[in-house]
Amino acid sequence: MAKVKAAVDKILSRFISKKLTVWLTATGLSLYGGVTSGDWVTISMVYIGSQAAVDLVVALKQQR
Repeated sequence: MAKVKAAVDKILSRFISKKLTVWLTATGLSLYGGVTSGDWVTISMVYIGSQAAVDLVVALKQQR
């Protein structure tokens, strides 16, 4: 199982970030009733906030 997970992680890391994968999974689960709308909003806000933090750090490093 660990080998399969490592292979999937390697493939996904080439195409999309893990945060985006979590957000897409939550969106899919919300469409099928696996995640409540409140949980989806929380996941979305964490995704947006963490992405904004990463973008800020990159911008600050480029200014140096």
